[in-house]
Order: sequence, then structure tokens, then C-alpha cells
Amino acid sequence: MKAALALLAIYIGTFLVAIQGASQNPVQAARGAAAQTAALKAIDPVKEADIRALMELIGARDLVQDGVTTSSEQYREKLLATVPNNEKGQAFVNAFVSSYEKKFDTDQVTEQLVGVYDKHYSEDEIKGLLQFYGSPLGQKVAAEMPKISREIQAASRAASAKAARESLQEVKELNPEVGQSARLGIGQRRGQQRGADTATAQASSADAPKP
Repeated sequence: MKAALALLAIYIGTFLVAIQGASQNPVQAARGAAAQTAALKAIDPVKEADIRALMELIGARDLVQDGVTTSSEQYREKLLATVPNNEKGQAFVNAFVSSYEKKFDTDQVTEQLVGVYDKHYSEDEIKGLLQFYGSPLGQKVAAEMPKISREIQAASRAASAKAARESLQEVKELNPEVGQSARLGIGQRRGQQRGADTATAQASSADAPKP
């Protein structure tokens, strides 16, 4: 159980590193990289080798890349709520996501995980994790945890959106003179898109030759 939670921590941690790294300015990023390099130099060589073996065993680089994909989709949603709802707006968002994914240094973040694990786990604990993830059950945990994490995130987003919609409706009813123009940006944009899609479908249906 502890080993499974450890992998979940890696998965969530790499996603947070992705978000944090994207929000840092170049000076902050450079300082962070320098600090990580200094930390790696202080790690016991035997322990470092074990940590790297663990990272390889659980597919840490793939987890980092998965975190990048998740964060890029979140950025996409946020941008879509703020740019024009047309072809140019979509192209702008696509260009941002493409640039973001190219500029994100997956190898650098994976390297930072070595220092993170050295900080939070002892040498004996690292060896225990190696033993677990080298077992058939450990390999299944490593394979399934990213999928489970994505499903948890999807369920959380759905619950969050539902709670936000219901809360907004509630406070609008309590404060009709203040909140009638209040909108949830992403939800509004999605509603507009659904409306546009419906209108397009109706127009296509109307233009289609009748049997």
C-alpha cells in the first residue's frame, strides 16, 4: 500500500512540477535548476544509483510526460475561455500547446526527481521500493496508477464543475440584483461551443436533400 501511494505521489508530484515550472520566470527556473544540480552532487553515489534504477523501473520519464500532457490540456481549456471562439482562436491555442510541449524539458524534470526522492526516502526505503516494483504486483501498480490517477482527476473535475454550477445558480437566486451577469468562463465557452455545434447541425440538417 505504501509503495502504491509512493507511485501516486510521483505521478501527482511530476504534474505539479510541470505546472510550477511553466509558471516560473527564466530567473526562477535557472535558480531552481542550479539548486537541483547542487543537491544531486551531495547524494551518496550508491543511493543515487538505486534511485535512478527505481525511476527506470516505474517509468518516471513517462509519468513526467503524462503530466505535461495533462497540464497542456488544462492550459488549453483556460485559453479557450479567453480567446475568440473561431478558427483563429483555436489556431492560437493549438500553437501555444504545441510550443509549450516542445519547450518543456522532460529530461530535466525527471532528473530533479532524483533529488526529490533522496530528500524524502532513506536508502533502505529506496531498496524496499525497488523490491516492490520489481515484483509482478509492483509492475501492475506502476502500469495502472497513471490510468487511475487520470480517472480520479476526471471525476474530480466533473464534481468541481457540478458544484461550481450549482453554487453559482444558488448565489444568483439569493442575489438577483448582483449576480445575473456572472458567468463561469470555461463553462460559458463550452456552452457557446455546444450552441454553435447545435446550430451548425441544424443548418446542415435543413440544407440536406429531403428523401
